Amino acid sequence: MLEAAFIEKCADPSLDLNVVEAFVRAVGNGDPLAVTVKVGQKKILVEKAETPEQALAIARRYVGHAIVRVGMTSYPAHLGIESGTVLSPTLFNACENLRMGTAMFAKIMRIVAAWYGRNASDEALPYVLSDSLHAWGSGEFEGKDVFQAEDPGGLAAERAVRSQDSRNSDQPSLPSVDEAQPGDITSADMRIDLSGIGSNAPTVPVR
Repeated sequence: MLEAAFIEKCADPSLDLNVVEAFVRAVGNGDPLAVTVKVGQKKILVEKAETPEQALAIARRYVGHAIVRVGMTSYPAHLGIESGTVLSPTLFNACENLRMGTAMFAKIMRIVAAWYGRNASDEALPYVLSDSLHAWGSGEFEGKDVFQAEDPGGLAAERAVRSQDSRNSDQPSLPSVDEAQPGDITSADMRIDLSGIGSNAPTVPVR
């Protein structure tokens, strides 16, 4: 479990602590030097980095030729670049990686929340989070590239987190880190079961 002080210092401030914990637990293994590489549907085995310099060298080797995810949030290092030479060593700094990863994930949550509608009930929040995590793994939501998509703006999803939490103080508004099981973040099948959250779960289908 991430320390609250670390989240407070490094994570995107628009996200609730429980969201950050669930996000990191679901998409990564907590290793700030992690590098995963995938070409098409094939995952490429790469050596385990022991230093930030080694991790950077591995990532640079594959960027431009493959999907490359790095750090504790499995941040998509390949986005918008054609050569690994422009990659920054800060990708493998735990605090910076968490900042970048949660900022991108917050945007994805806003994209998903906008699809559910501005008037979506608070009970839909677990589904927003689940779909957002799925989108982080696949890179898409409803046929849209979520990493490259324009930020729709608004804090509806994050405000709903706090609103639901304040009204249901005797039960968690979002899954704890222990409920979020890590998965292959490069697989579109990565999912978290959030159906048990709240006493009045909606009948919104999870796609």
